[in-house]
Amino acid sequence: MVASGERLIASLGPTQLEHGGELPTTEVAFQTWGRQSSDNVVWVCHAISGDSNAAAWWSRLIGPGRAIDTDQYLVVCSNVIGGCQGSTGPLSPAPDGKPYGARFPRVTLGDMVAVQQRLADHLGIDQIALVCGGSMGGMQALEWARQAGSRVQRAWLTASAHAHNPMQIGFNEVARQAIIRDPLWHGGNYAPSAEPNNGLAVGRMLGHLSYLSEPAFRAKFGRRLQSEAERKQQADFLRPEIFEVESYLNYQGDKFTQRFDANTFLIVSQAIDEYECTDFASIRARLLLTSFTTDWLYPPYQSELVQNIAQQAGVRAEWLNIASALGHDAFLLDDQVQAEAVREFLSR
Repeated sequence: MVASGERLIASLGPTQLEHGGELPTTEVAFQTWGRQSSDNVVWVCHAISGDSNAAAWWSRLIGPGRAIDTDQYLVVCSNVIGGCQGSTGPLSPAPDGKPYGARFPRVTLGDMVAVQQRLADHLGIDQIALVCGGSMGGMQALEWARQAGSRVQRAWLTASAHAHNPMQIGFNEVARQAIIRDPLWHGGNYAPSAEPNNGLAVGRMLGHLSYLSEPAFRAKFGRRLQSEAERKQQADFLRPEIFEVESYLNYQGDKFTQRFDANTFLIVSQAIDEYECTDFASIRARLLLTSFTTDWLYPPYQSELVQNIAQQAGVRAEWLNIASALGHDAFLLDDQVQAEAVREFLSR
């Protein structure tokens, strides 16, 4: 396979889901970069708000000469089922031709990975040198290693966990409630022209609060106000002073609604809250775990815990806790320490 980076769609037929539902047809959006040889495939899994374009959102790590070198490896990334970037999800047509909406069946993270394995079969990929991802992507990488056995040689989880803790579930539930309580949600059966974007935007704002650390917020914004011209544009005369951080959160929330779907957030966030990997005995891959000292959304102890559980099951696992002031976003931004760790991990 010679890759172009173009988004393609694979039709994989019906999918039976873990909770008993079915997708009569399953389409998966995917992109590839590099050239395939016998054992040089790197499979990248995206985070909750990501998509198949890994070379864009992980550009610090993927590309010619980078840690995941597309001159050496074939890189593959697909949009998860339940998603809204080309794979079958709540925006897709159901058998009656209308969008699934609230009728979209419940999917699990295991379902997402099982479909990715079918995509690998479809593409003629037998062996995977590395499966990797951050946050939700790391949980998929772990599930890949659990499901695929000797097919996966290495798995790299960064800023991730084997199961969500109560705080992580709580963050997702508040974001879900912001959507559900939006008057336009209509039980998930909203019109494309009247989506619950206010609720989705608020949920995204909450997410951005958890992605950065307090030192990162302090360095990025402090208590600085918007410029006088920007403040004059504000319609609310009761709040003449608008902090930069407020403007940032509002901007990020509104921008998110232009590329994401509210029902997708509900489906995918529920899937990762439900996930818990308890079967490490079936893992044959070597594991690399990286975490970041100021990541309070996926704190370092969760990576250490995965290492401990894996080692107790006889799995080769190593953990690197990286000093960073960037919080959870460090897994996207750090192109130094974690990049070098990945280079070394791939070179073995």
